[in-house]
Amino acid sequence: MSAGRMHADEFDIDVPLVRRLVAARFPQWSQLPVERVPSDGTSNAMFRLGDGLAVRLPLAERMVGDVEFEHRWLPRLAPLLPVDIPVVVGEGLPTEDFPWPWSVHRWLDGENPVAGRLTDPAGLAADLAAFIAAMRRIELADGPAAHRGGPLATQDTETRTAIGELDGIIDTQAATAAWEAALKTPEWSGPPVWLHADLMPGNVLVDRGRLSAVIDFATMGVGDPACDLIPAWNLLPVQVRDPFRAAVGADDATWARGRGRALSMALIQLPYYQHTNPGIAANARHVIGEVLADHERCPG
Repeated sequence: MSAGRMHADEFDIDVPLVRRLVAARFPQWSQLPVERVPSDGTSNAMFRLGDGLAVRLPLAERMVGDVEFEHRWLPRLAPLLPVDIPVVVGEGLPTEDFPWPWSVHRWLDGENPVAGRLTDPAGLAADLAAFIAAMRRIELADGPAAHRGGPLATQDTETRTAIGELDGIIDTQAATAAWEAALKTPEWSGPPVWLHADLMPGNVLVDRGRLSAVIDFATMGVGDPACDLIPAWNLLPVQVRDPFRAAVGADDATWARGRGRALSMALIQLPYYQHTNPGIAANARHVIGEVLADHERCPG
């Protein structure tokens, strides 16, 4: 769980607040126990409600739009995907205690995988590839633009700023070289495809080492397929990257953009979360190390 307040505008959310919200909106569930769920999540607070439900509340006002967005799209995506995704069973309303909408979801069993501690890396790589392929096959009309689904160059300023903030913490010269190599890669010229766009370990659930569910679809939409390749560096070990790449059918340029995307995300995350979210910070360090090693092996 986060070690402290992650965002300056973060709302104070605790078990008593959640109990009051549930009692007011869903009295049929008011007697169920409420327990905060340890999480590296950066946009929502999660609480388990009884055995079969989860309450999910945005941490700040700028994250409120994600609630309606997921209410709209999750039911349309669920039948098209090979693993469980969140199912909204209750839509919470703002109150005097909490000024924004919130959700009750069906509880999804599983645990977040940790890079370096996977029990079935090859199986998980195959499962993630199948999920990504299923996302790409979606043909729902009017898909929104995915967050991070555009050209890498749109992240250049923020990425370089983060590299500067990490001077003395990482090898900034190597990070700059790897980032600049990614920027030189040809951009995606094909039609946009559906993406989850945030396949971080915290948004993946596994059961006995295999993918059981994917959560947090707030960034989903259509865009560059490279965006969903980030598990190759934030989760999967080097020995299963080639099978993962083959399964998702990534050409050289798409693979290079995916590597650049993973690096950019990690570089931006590390200075922001290094003192408040140990899980995100540790994974960001892992990604930077993996990408720089990968870039040294294959600098093109």
